[in-house]
Amino acid sequence: MSDSLNIPNPPPSKANATPEAPIRAMQTPGLTKRILLWLTSMNLAVTLLVFLAIASVIGTVLKQNESFSSYLDVFGPFWFAVFKNLSLFDVYSATWFVAILLFLVASTSSCVIRNAPSFLRDMRSFRLNAQEKSLRGFAHQAEMRTELTPAMLVSRIQASLKSAGFSSRVKASANETLISGRKGSINRIGYVLTHVGIIVILLGGLLDSKMQLKLMDALGMVKVETANIPVSEVPATSKVPVGGLQAFRGTVNIPEHKWGDVVFIGLKDGYVVQELPFKVFVNKFSIEHYDTGMPKSYMSNVTLTDKATGAEITKTIEVNHPVHYMGYNIFQSSFGDGGTKLKMEAWQLNGKAGVAQPIDSAVFDKKNFDFNDQKYQLEFTDFRMYNINPVVGADGLVHQVNYGPSVTFKLRNAAGEAIEYQNYFLPITFKDHQYFLSGVKRSIGGQQQFLYIPADQNGSIKTFMAFLATLSDQAKMQAIAAQLIGDAGHATGADASASAQLTQAASASIAQLVDVFVRQGFPAMQSKIATALAERKLSPEASKQAEQASISVVRSVLERAFLDTLTQLGNKQDFTDKDAKFFDDAMDAISALPVYGSPILVQPVSFEQIQSTGLEISRAPGAIWVTIGSIMLVLGIFMGFYIHYRRQWILIKPEGFGARLLVAGSDVRKNIDFDRDFALFCGELMTMTESKPLNESSPTGSGAPGSPA
Repeated sequence: MSDSLNIPNPPPSKANATPEAPIRAMQTPGLTKRILLWLTSMNLAVTLLVFLAIASVIGTVLKQNESFSSYLDVFGPFWFAVFKNLSLFDVYSATWFVAILLFLVASTSSCVIRNAPSFLRDMRSFRLNAQEKSLRGFAHQAEMRTELTPAMLVSRIQASLKSAGFSSRVKASANETLISGRKGSINRIGYVLTHVGIIVILLGGLLDSKMQLKLMDALGMVKVETANIPVSEVPATSKVPVGGLQAFRGTVNIPEHKWGDVVFIGLKDGYVVQELPFKVFVNKFSIEHYDTGMPKSYMSNVTLTDKATGAEITKTIEVNHPVHYMGYNIFQSSFGDGGTKLKMEAWQLNGKAGVAQPIDSAVFDKKNFDFNDQKYQLEFTDFRMYNINPVVGADGLVHQVNYGPSVTFKLRNAAGEAIEYQNYFLPITFKDHQYFLSGVKRSIGGQQQFLYIPADQNGSIKTFMAFLATLSDQAKMQAIAAQLIGDAGHATGADASASAQLTQAASASIAQLVDVFVRQGFPAMQSKIATALAERKLSPEASKQAEQASISVVRSVLERAFLDTLTQLGNKQDFTDKDAKFFDDAMDAISALPVYGSPILVQPVSFEQIQSTGLEISRAPGAIWVTIGSIMLVLGIFMGFYIHYRRQWILIKPEGFGARLLVAGSDVRKNIDFDRDFALFCGELMTMTESKPLNESSPTGSGAPGSPA
């Protein structure tokens, strides 16, 4: 320590010396002492703090305690597995993080145990055993001569020390008098407060961690539930009664006009249910949006009911404005759908294509249906009022556009395989044309693809579905093909009676190609044409021309079928540019239907929105200790940095008719302020004692000014 006096003990006399003395000096420290030295080492403390800082950054950047499916969707299977094995999805409750905290507590506690007693003794000591040789070794020391006697000097020196803020003690002997002063000894308490504050903060953090819950899980007192089931079906072994956990942090989603009295605490790959001593009834959930549709603020008006007494209280919970009730903290953390009621139409895409059946359901409901002897299940998972997407405008700039409401659902087959769809209620405008969008995601973490179905002039999907129904009717398509071939034959003057059989065969072939196009897509139709032409063993050039001619004929039949569809709908008979664009878009959509993955297209029609509030409810008895520890830490840092622990010694030795003064000083922290203050003190001391510096020299010290300021 910089303020310690290295006053050596007298060497042992030869009579007292023993051969064992040098052997004992070379002995290796014991195991306990080595462990204590390791725990109190700066290297260990810095290493632990670095790991703690890295973990805190991860816990801040990576959103904690989300569902595993959300993480899998964001990071993909590989990184999800890596992060999961490292417990990065719940950093602050990870075993390795808790171990770091425990080691840091042990290290800091060891420092306090090792150093606090000596620091406290140093606070009470005036160090009146200092010798002249030791004082002359100080960096800050000065020597002066006065005509006053030692008896006259003591009171004056103590007065000077007092005016400088020092408390003092005097030790007189036959040949000299030593006056020792000190001030700022509370600086030593700052060291203790700082370290004890860190310990209290860490213990408070450990108290609010999942240590108790993890211990209960390890001892088999609770069982982690992994199934997504209602609270009423959660087994008792996965529920923690009121007061079972001293500290916890859980979440719960409660729809409007519903109540809840439990929270879900994530643990491992599942959760446990913590029961609450009160009920939370959601009267109203409110949300405000920006002009772009993004959420601006949201709040919940709730009624809290004490289960034991029935006492009720109504509160509004806002973001960053939690409610404190019965020792619990209730935060507004999120929002979601609370079971929005949906009205939809299910359009068949093959078989009886173009036929729609009404579906009345709600978010979180499931609907079973059979199609072509296959069992399917529709699982409605979410409803979104706003869907903001970047779109490049006519000016070439990217604009945020609201696509309107959408419903998300999964189509699950009998084998349990599911494809996720996101269908929009309203048609979306692209380059002055409207389309109904259906987003498709085939795997968790997979990229979402979109099916674009053109909307007609009335903004409806009915024209497309009627056209699809026409193409799916082979008899009608064969009749249309025969009519087109007949018109072409009549135009060339061909003999109708001679070509009747040829017309029938050609129309049947064209109808078959159209059926392949509808059921398997354009590549499959092109492949079938190529296979048929290969059997005729044509030259490559002739085969290519024949293939193009066949595709052209099929397209002509499709166009005629489209015109017939428009006629049946009573729209028009003229084929305009807009109809041509609709036809081309319809061809693209029909060609994509075989890989769409669903035998039906679910078209949302209307909804009755029901929102839910996401609440985070916690019990944190360690929070008060963290607060106390933080106050201790701040006070300790303040004392350590801004209160200077200083000592001054004045050694008085009689000399002739006067006395000689040796002044020495020390400061725990070496700084230029002490250089200046020591010079000022010496100057004032010379004035008070009517003395002059010996050899006309000034007070010395590292960085001391040449003369008193």
